[in-house]
Amino acid sequence: MKRSIIKNGSLLALFALACTALVALVNLFTADKIKEQQNRELMRILHQIIPDELHDNALIEHCILIHNSEALGIDEPLPAYIATQTGEAVAIAIESVAPNGYNGQIKLITAITVDGTVLGVRTLGHNETPGLGDKIDLRKSGWVESFAQQQIDDENDKRWAVKKDGGQFDQFTGATITPRAYVGAVKRTLLYFKANQAELLNRPANCEVSYE
Repeated sequence: MKRSIIKNGSLLALFALACTALVALVNLFTADKIKEQQNRELMRILHQIIPDELHDNALIEHCILIHNSEALGIDEPLPAYIATQTGEAVAIAIESVAPNGYNGQIKLITAITVDGTVLGVRTLGHNETPGLGDKIDLRKSGWVESFAQQQIDDENDKRWAVKKDGGQFDQFTGATITPRAYVGAVKRTLLYFKANQAELLNRPANCEVSYE
C-alpha cells in the first residue's frame, strides 16, 4: 500500500514537472511572436491616430518614456511617440491607463496635436464586459471616435465627463463605469500634455520598440 502511494505520488510529480516544462517551452517559443504581433498592432494604431500626411518621421523610432502615475494611471513608465514634420514636432501619442474600469485596468493611447487637439484615441487592452463595456473597442463600436477634434480648457472643463455626470460623452446602457473611467483617463492625459508640452516634445528618444 505504502509503495503504491509513493509510486503514484512520484508519477503525479513527474507528470506535473513535464506539464510545467511544456508550458515553459511553449511560452519561450511563442513570446517573440506575440511581441511581434503586439508591436505590429501598435504600428497600425499609430498610423490611424496620427495620419501619415501629418508627419515625415518613423513614429515608432521617436519614442520617449513618461513616468507620472497621477496623469497616466499607473506607477511605471509608459511610452509616448512624437510625430515630426521637417524636424518640428506636430503631435504626440501618449499611452495611459484607466485604472478604474469595471473589470480592472483599461490601456489606451491618445494622439494630440501641438495645439492640444485630440487626433484620435484607441484602446490597447481591456477586460471589460462583452456586450456592455467592450464598446470602448473600435471593432465593437465607434464610441472612441467621439474624442477626435476635442480640446480641453482646464481641470474644471465640464465637457470632459459622461452625459450622466453633466459632460458631453455618451455613456453605455447598463455600463456607465467603463466610459466614465475612460473619459477620465483621456482628460488626465490632455491636462498633463498641456502642462508639460514643451518639455515632452523636446525630449530625445529614450526607449526602444522593435516591430520587425
